[in-house]
Amino acid sequence: MKLLLTSTGLKNKKIKEQFLQLLNKEISEVKVIFIPTASRYEEELQFVTISKNELLDLGILAENILTLSLEEKVNYSDLADFDVIYVCGGNTFYLLKKVRESDFDKVMNEFAKADKLYVGASAGNILPGPNIDIASPFDENDVGLTDLKGLCLTDIVASPHYEDKDVGIIEPFTRKFKVVPLTDDQALFIDGEKVEVINN
Repeated sequence: MKLLLTSTGLKNKKIKEQFLQLLNKEISEVKVIFIPTASRYEEELQFVTISKNELLDLGILAENILTLSLEEKVNYSDLADFDVIYVCGGNTFYLLKKVRESDFDKVMNEFAKADKLYVGASAGNILPGPNIDIASPFDENDVGLTDLKGLCLTDIVASPHYEDKDVGIIEPFTRKFKVVPLTDDQALFIDGEKVEVINN
């Protein structure tokens, strides 16, 4: 699976260019599974709107974007013809809980085998890694999640919204995991052994 992990989605030119290069069909034919589940509050939901508009502005058709709230079980067979999975930001712990409850983690394993494209923003950026504990200093674990194992689509923990002042917060996690901090203007592209930080 190809991973494009970002802090704030497809907001800058270089990240948009990378996204477009990864598509193997005309933009008007690209089908996206759009997951806003992590966003529960008004402040978070405004970023969901921005993320969806970025996809539309690139030329993806509204009818080719399927919004999944992960409130019920999902099956890979119903989603197999989609090209991109876009997971929005919000609360990382709530997101992982809903991913497991809906069986979307199993769907993601099938998408990985099919070498689809995963785009993550903020919380969605942390989800594919081996563990989501790096969200603990920033997100409240208000769902009481105890198993913090991520989707393990990569062994890298991407840490979104990084600023220099966060170095002391991030440092303990670097002793346990391979951490790549990302500013709001950066993205991390992973394709097998290829790992590249995209700068604006």
